[in-house]
Amino acid sequence: MELKSSAFDPESKMPLRHTCDGEDLSPPLDWTGVPEGPASFALVMDDPDAPPGTWVHWVLYDLPGDTHG
Repeated sequence: MELKSSAFDPESKMPLRHTCDGEDLSPPLDWTGVPEGPASFALVMDDPDAPPGTWVHWVLYDLPGDTHG
């Protein structure tokens, strides 16, 4: 599987718009290369570089298996 965002390039910094110093909007996410027939997805957005240590921003679960973004 591959996870991408149209908001920024791989290995680049998160645009200010998607941070607490900007509009604090979650970036759009899309994934491809999904194995056949998943029942559901779970996504965890954590930040291992946060000043206080790893910070979990959000957790999504039970996304339908045919979801791609």
